[in-house]
Amino acid sequence: MTRILVVDDDSMLQRTLRINLRARGHEVLLASSGRQALASFVADDPELVILDLGLPDLDGVEVLRRIRQHSAVPVIVLSARQQADDKIEALDEGADDYVSKPFDVNELMARVRAAVRRTSVAAEAPETFTAPGLTLDFGAHLATRGSETIHLTPTEWRLLAELARHQGRLVPHEDLLRAVWGPGYGREHHYLRVFANQIRRKIEPDPAAPRHLINEPGLGYRLQP
Repeated sequence: MTRILVVDDDSMLQRTLRINLRARGHEVLLASSGRQALASFVADDPELVILDLGLPDLDGVEVLRRIRQHSAVPVIVLSARQQADDKIEALDEGADDYVSKPFDVNELMARVRAAVRRTSVAAEAPETFTAPGLTLDFGAHLATRGSETIHLTPTEWRLLAELARHQGRLVPHEDLLRAVWGPGYGREHHYLRVFANQIRRKIEPDPAAPRHLINEPGLGYRLQP
């Protein structure tokens, strides 16, 4: 059973999601405002958050930002905002997925399952990955290069965690995309290029000649000490 916090000020939508999530064996917590959401997050320790952006007090992006200050719990944004800039802002602030209203309940439930699976996969990653001058502590979400602390986004952590599970072995593009972004992905190789470049700038001594995050063109990626 996964404990899920649903944050939305639409009581009918809350009821619909509660019925559907409970029918799939989840425990459901409800919040109708940003402040209620943050209080419930601290008190009830949810394992996944479904978050509307249009809340009556705090903007949902601010709620997401505050959650990310303390936790890497999966957050699925559920919003009527459909502009690309809104999606990009939410994803940049650490959202794991973005679903636009109106939405299909079965699709949302599939995205919930994918987020829960990704969390389980991340939990199977080694506690730490170490290389000369580099340490990734997956339990504490703490990355250091030499004496410098590195900030990694939730997506970057998931990508590295999946590669660390197969340390030194090639992970095909399609497997990596599905593990990090969910079952609906597999052809978006440009996602991997973008995130690999971001990660290399953070963890590699020379991003132009990477030692750790290696791309095998046309095949996949590997993480090696």
